[in-house]
Order: sequence, then structure tokens, then C-alpha cells
Amino acid sequence: MNNSPFTKLHRKIAFFAAVLCLPVISRAQLLETKIKYTHADTLRGTLSPLRSCYDINYYHLDVKFNIDQKAISGSNQFKFTATQDFTKLQFDLFANLNVDKVVYKGKSLPYTREANAVFVTFPQTITQGSKDEFTVFYSGNPTIAKNAPWDGGIVFKKDSLGKPWVATACEGVGASIWWPNKDHLSDEVDSMMISISVPKGLKDVSNGRLRKVTDLKNGYSRFDWFVANPINNYDVAANIGDYVHFSDSYMGEKGKLSLDYWVLPASLEKAKKQFAANVKPMLKAFEHWFGPYPFYEDGYKLVETPHLGMEHQSATAYGNHYLNGYLGHDMSGTGWGSKWDYIIVHESGHEWFGNNITGKDLADMWIHESFTCYSESLFVEDNWGKKAGQEYNYGIRTGISNGSPIVGVYNVNKEGSGDMYPKGAVLLNMVRTIINDDEKWRNILRGLGSTFYHQTVTYDQVVNYINEQSGKNLLPVFDQYLHYQTLPTLEFGVRDGKLMSRWIADAKNFTMPVLVRVKGGEYKFITPTTHFAPVELEGATKDNIEVDTFNYYIGLLKD
Repeated sequence: MNNSPFTKLHRKIAFFAAVLCLPVISRAQLLETKIKYTHADTLRGTLSPLRSCYDINYYHLDVKFNIDQKAISGSNQFKFTATQDFTKLQFDLFANLNVDKVVYKGKSLPYTREANAVFVTFPQTITQGSKDEFTVFYSGNPTIAKNAPWDGGIVFKKDSLGKPWVATACEGVGASIWWPNKDHLSDEVDSMMISISVPKGLKDVSNGRLRKVTDLKNGYSRFDWFVANPINNYDVAANIGDYVHFSDSYMGEKGKLSLDYWVLPASLEKAKKQFAANVKPMLKAFEHWFGPYPFYEDGYKLVETPHLGMEHQSATAYGNHYLNGYLGHDMSGTGWGSKWDYIIVHESGHEWFGNNITGKDLADMWIHESFTCYSESLFVEDNWGKKAGQEYNYGIRTGISNGSPIVGVYNVNKEGSGDMYPKGAVLLNMVRTIINDDEKWRNILRGLGSTFYHQTVTYDQVVNYINEQSGKNLLPVFDQYLHYQTLPTLEFGVRDGKLMSRWIADAKNFTMPVLVRVKGGEYKFITPTTHFAPVELEGATKDNIEVDTFNYYIGLLKD
């Protein structure tokens, strides 16, 4: 594996390439290492005054898919509240798609385009606090994803019977690759109608609940899906195919949760078995650890897709071929990962982290991926015990590169290293070990979900919450593991006949409690700093002291 950042799930592909000696798929352009960022990156990644001046309340996305031409056409209605007086705003749409017109109060508005940004000027001042709306009409041939979900765009494929099978996947690159919106993570729309028109005989499955199916009398049918909860832009999905539907329900913490499954006819029997074996155990585990499923009003869905998977809110994309593990392989190499369907568990975990709690900037994508990768070990623990969960967590270390920081570059739409998956998960297990109170840890995880329910958040909000609720100084721990690529090293040495220890680390004033023992004894906490101090552990010598490297991912040095 090289040291460059990876896109969504790319760390996982790289891991299997190493294990199975397969070629590594090339990185998406979005995440290739950059020395300089362009103005286009800033337009996409910055919450400028032309974007912060309005708060999105509601979208109605109405799009027709011409599958033969690989083209789309339609509109998106923007309903918003003005957060300040303004006459001009920015929305986003990739430059290869046409803006046909922007309509406000029945008249077309003037607009200009730069890169993938569109700037609209209103005929009078939109006053602070007022509610208003405009509609963007657009068309064209959208970017075709060559290898979704690792590159963004629309997948145009055919199923085994030769029928069209189409899906969207656009995390990272942004939803504006196929529909016009305010494409910044910080502003989630409060609710949304998704209307997708498809050739007759096919079905569309999108987010939320199906409100209506309309025969348009022109060879197309329109499927209207309503999302009652806030949703981030990249989660908005269209899945088009010859789908069949079956359903179930789960009695969860907030009552009866509907479970709806949309799969190809040839997959029906396999799907019934695989979904029954994985979905309810997943919901049980995650509601225990994280709190109620965050979108009861919109239900829970799995949708079979022509790509591997994506956490599309209330409509999780599933393409794991009804196999346990990740395409049949254990991500941890421990055996525990082969007992369950990786895509169902991981992508559903994003309903809590990524969809319920969303980072305000792509640089903090670790909030989505570190917690969700960690959720895998909690799922294992809930089903096979704590030791099994920790063994799984330890096993995924093989996917860590330590090549670059986990936190990305702010304001330029740049996520950090793919280490946000395994290294982030290992970090969270260390934090649990330091807190040393599993019920407190569970309450912290559930508290994140309730405190930041349906919100967009920052690094400081998440880290400070954990720090305050734990009652321990964890700020330098998060700083070291998220902002620096190197591991902290615990150094032991003998000074004046005494065993001493210290941390060697990049983070300012780094300190972290760590479990050590005299060989064969019980582990006890010591709390070194970056200055040598005596090791308060009776009988400990440089030769017999042992560190809990099963739960701590650190360097060790004995001078």
C-alpha cells in the first residue's frame, strides 16, 4: 500500500490487494496528493458568504433518466431561509451539466458559472429571516462512474437478464456531480422530495418512503420518495432496476421499525436468507451501543446495487453478493469477520455516524469512518463477546499505513488518510481502554447520538464531548492520532538505577495513561508525560516490564 489518502472503502480494497496479491485499484482524482489547491477547490470546499447567506429547508428534486442516452434532465426546487440580507448566492452543479434556467417568482434569473459553481443574482434584496425559493432546471450527460463507489458519478449497467440497472454514488466528489444543490456538508436540508422518472417496467428506489407512483403516459413512470429527516447531499440516491420487494419489521428502542428490501428477482431467495441473518442482529447491537436507529420515520432499507455499497440514508446500497465478510473475505484476518456480512454492518453503521452525525467539512470525514469502522468490532462483541470484538479490532491494524494524517485539509473538500478507517477504530478502542468503564463508554457513544442528533459537527465538538464526559484528558491523544501520521512511542530507560518512562510524540504536551505489568502479573495504569519520570510499578525492570499492546497501538523503545 502506498502512503496516499484513499477514497471511501479504498483502504479496504488496498488491504485485500495486499492479502490476496491482487492489483490495487487506482485512486480517484479527488484524493490524489496535491501540493496546491485551486480556486475551484475553494469554491467547492469553503462555506463562503455566498453559501452561508441561505439555510436550506427543503428540496424537491425531480429528474428523468434517459438510460439509452445516459442522460438526465429535470429540476430542483430550493426552499430556504435567508440568514442575512443578500442579492447573490452560490449553488453547485458540475460544469459538464447544463443549467437550462433558474426561475424565481415565474421569471428567469441571471447567473454566471465558474468551475462547478453557479452564481445567481436576484432582482431585489432577500432580507434576513425571510423564507424564499427558486428552481433550477438542468440537463445533460452526467459523469459516468467507471468504478463506483471509489469514483463518483452514475453507474449504467445491465443485470444478468440484460435489463437496465442504474445507481448513483457520489461521496467525496459531491452530489452536484448529478444534481444541483448547495453542495457543502455543513448545511443538510431539513426534508426532501425525490421524484425519479424511469422507463416503464423499471422501478426507482430512493431515500425515505415511497409516496406515489405515477404513469406519465410517455413511456415513463415517476416514483416520488419523501425524506422526513435531515439528509446530507451525497446520501441522496437513485437506484433504478427491475426490482422486487419484500419486507419485515424490527421492534426497536423507538417502537416498530419497518425493514424494506429491494433486490433483483434472481437474488430474492439469497437476499431473504442473508438479510434475515444480518439486519436484526446489526440493529440490536447498534441500538445498544449508539442509541435508537436515527430515522424511524423514514424506515430502514437495503437496495441491491451494481456497485459494492454506500451509506445512502434509509436506503443503504448493497452489492456484497450475499456473502459474509467483505466480498467473502475477513477484513481482520481473525476469523471473526467471516461470520457476518461486512457491507450490511458497516454501511448501516453509518446511519449513526455519517448520516445522523455529519462532519461539517470533508476534512473531518474521520467522524464518519472511524466510528463506523469501530462499530464493526462492537457488532462482533455484541454477538460473540468482548474478547472477540477486541481481537477483530486488533486484526484490522494490518490495514494501517501511517502515511499521512487522518484529518484532511479544511475548506478545499479534502478528506484525510484512509487510515481514518482502521487507525481511527483502533484509537477509539484505546479511548475505551483508558476510560476503563464500559458502561460509561457506552453512555458516551449513545450521548454523541442524542446530543448531536441530526446535526452537522466539527472536530472540536466531538472530541470535547468525549473529553468532558470521560473526565479524562484525552485531547492530546486525539490530537496525536488524528493530526499526525506517526505513532507515539513509549520509551523506557534506567536513570540512577530507577526504571523511567516517557512518551515521544508530536502533539503538544502529550500524555496518555497506558497499561503495563511485570511479566505474568496484572496490568496497571501509569501516566507518562514527555519527560522521564519513575515507573510506579513494584518490581518492574527494563527487562520484565510489559505493555498492553493488544489494546494500545503505540511504538515501544527500551534504551
